[in-house]
Amino acid sequence: MIENPFVVACIPAYKEEDYIGDVVSKAMKFVDRVLVCDDGSGDDTGSIAKDLGAHVILHDQNLGYGAALQSLFEEARNLKANFIITLDGDGQHDPEEIPLLLDRLMMGDVDIVIGSRFVDCGSSEAPKWRERGIKVITGLVKNNGLHLTDAQSGFRAYNRNAIESLIITEDGMGASTEILLKAEDNGLRVAEVPVNISYHENSSTENPVLHGFDVLLTTVKHLSMRRPLVFYGLPGFLALCVSAIFWVIGIRIFTLSGTISTNVALIALSTTIVGLILMTTAIILWTLISVIR
Repeated sequence: MIENPFVVACIPAYKEEDYIGDVVSKAMKFVDRVLVCDDGSGDDTGSIAKDLGAHVILHDQNLGYGAALQSLFEEARNLKANFIITLDGDGQHDPEEIPLLLDRLMMGDVDIVIGSRFVDCGSSEAPKWRERGIKVITGLVKNNGLHLTDAQSGFRAYNRNAIESLIITEDGMGASTEILLKAEDNGLRVAEVPVNISYHENSSTENPVLHGFDVLLTTVKHLSMRRPLVFYGLPGFLALCVSAIFWVIGIRIFTLSGTISTNVALIALSTTIVGLILMTTAIILWTLISVIR
């Protein structure tokens, strides 16, 4: 165990002038430094955080949740932080629960701790439709080997190993699942602790539909890059099988009647093209990933 670890709270924020002050002031009780990334808010979010003693990273324009995390992680690396805590600037995450995550992380047997609303003793005020969406995304991540209940919680703790090895590339909300998938790739150990997530009418500045699609597409993209032969090769092979069937049917029709069935020929041709594109994509990605690894 590290004696007197340097702990940094990292708070991405966008138009959170009504809540950021409370979040920063409470977080300061449990960490050595508070970093706030004002992601192009255009309001008093950054100035309020700065007046309370937080170090503010300012984006000139709104780049997205993932971009804010990139800036925060980079600054935490520069500060040589032993542990960082990420939490939202809108008050969803209770800074008073920071010790729950830190205590678990300091046991030393894991690299990342996630505050989950779905484990025993955790709770959430989120609408049911949002919870179902979160569980769908979590299911995709779980099927990839990580045994989690809440892949979308942004209330997390990271040790030095995780801080150094996780390079975030997604600018949007999909960064939350990108981190977990890369954690699995890097052999990082992940655990969860129960937390309470609160919601209010301004809890999210993102359109929930766009938010959901962003996260879903990002998750599928990263999973497909990890298993290109499954995601692209298998559908490509099936498409070629279908095309072969229609080529046989088309040839048989031509042999018996001397005419070409336009519909059959179009289906055969289109499935052949799709199949070849998918198979080629699978082989190229598999080769590139094999070389990189």
